[in-house]
Amino acid sequence: MLLFEERKSIVEYGKKMITSQLTTGSGGNLSVINRSQGLVAIKPSGADYMQLLPEDVVVVDLDGTIVEGDLVPSSELRFHLALLKHRADINAVVHTHQVYATTIACLNWELPAVHYLIGFSGNKVPLAKYATYGTQELCDNIIEAIGMYNACLMANHGIVTVGLDIAAAFAVAEELELVSRLYYQSKCIGEPVILSDDEMKIIGERFKTYGQRQ
Repeated sequence: MLLFEERKSIVEYGKKMITSQLTTGSGGNLSVINRSQGLVAIKPSGADYMQLLPEDVVVVDLDGTIVEGDLVPSSELRFHLALLKHRADINAVVHTHQVYATTIACLNWELPAVHYLIGFSGNKVPLAKYATYGTQELCDNIIEAIGMYNACLMANHGIVTVGLDIAAAFAVAEELELVSRLYYQSKCIGEPVILSDDEMKIIGERFKTYGQRQ
C-alpha cells in the first residue's frame, strides 16, 4: 500500500477532528504529502471519519491524478494541492468547519491578535474571500490570503490550517478555535484589546523554541 503512514495519519486525525468538535459529519478534509515520492494522501469525498480506514484514503500525484484508491478524493483537492505547491514548508493541510472560527469567517472578519496563541498562525489569521467550494476561484483566494501564515479563514465557509506535519496543522486548528472563541466572547462584552505587531514578533521568536526540542 502506498503512503501507509500518511494514510493512517489521515484516519487518526480525521477522528480527532470529530472528537475535538472541530467539524461535524463528513465536513472538512485533510491531506499529507510525501515529498520524496511526490504523492499526496487525502481524505475521500463525503467519507464518515469514524468509519474511515487507511485503504479508503486516496493517493494522488501533484497534478491530482489518482495513483491509488477506489474512492473519489475530497472536493477540495484543488486547494490542498495548491497549498502544498505554494510553500515547501507545508507538508499537511487541515480544513475544518469549527464553530467559533467559522463564526468569525461568516462575519467576513480577519481574526486579530486578541490572544498570544494567535502566534500559531502569525500576527493574525487573514481572510480568504468567498467562493463556491471546490472551485479554482476559492483556491486562488486562499493562496492569495494565506501568504506565509499558517492559517486563513474562508469567508462563509470555515478555516484552513497548514504545518510541517499533520500534528502541527491540527494543533494550529485547535489553538485558533480557542482564540476565535475568546474573540467572539470579548466582542459580546465590549471591544477587545489587540496585541501589537511588535509584541507578536516577540511571541513568534519565543514560539520557535517552545516545547521539547532536541
